[in-house]
Amino acid sequence: MSRKEENQFIQNLPLVAGILGGFLLMINRLSTPTVLDSQARSDALGVILCAMLLLTSILLRQIKSVPPQSVTLIGKEGMEFATDLSETVKTELAWASHLILNNTVTKSIVIYYQGKILLRRGILGEKNIVNVGTILQRVMTTQKPVYLVDLKHYPAKIEFDYLPDNIQGLICLPLQNQGAVIVATNIPRSYTKQDEAWIEGITEKIALTLQQSWRL
Repeated sequence: MSRKEENQFIQNLPLVAGILGGFLLMINRLSTPTVLDSQARSDALGVILCAMLLLTSILLRQIKSVPPQSVTLIGKEGMEFATDLSETVKTELAWASHLILNNTVTKSIVIYYQGKILLRRGILGEKNIVNVGTILQRVMTTQKPVYLVDLKHYPAKIEFDYLPDNIQGLICLPLQNQGAVIVATNIPRSYTKQDEAWIEGITEKIALTLQQSWRL
């Protein structure tokens, strides 16, 4: 039995048990010539339990979540660096972005630092200029990440016009108060806690690299 069939079988157990229990209670009641008070009480309890099993099965079917659907992002795939970066910084950013793209659901990355884009990688948007909006400014000011897991619920996504138009979710992480790493995906509600922790760790390493490089 496959995992899917096993899960389906387990989900159907309350429904089967409720129907079978109700049927057996009815047979037992009809085949009993004299119903004692104790049996009436037992039957009533059995009916309640069967009803609860049926209700549980119905509720499980109603609240079963529909998995989010992926979309094909609009844009070309590529990697673009700022022209004045040292080879050391380029190598570091290339390595960091490679890890994020290959170990999370991220499809597009923008690294913004001290007023300019240092790296765009993955599926690229049409614009290559960042106009700092409310969300990005808050991330840099508070130095805390912002998670927009389902962008259709956030009108403010218009400020991320340097990403593909149809991104479904994004995370904006601070590079101290100097910039941010913006990662985007093609599936809503798809970033897990493990993804978030992984990206945060790599972002901290990027921030340290950039801070040391700009001091030279």
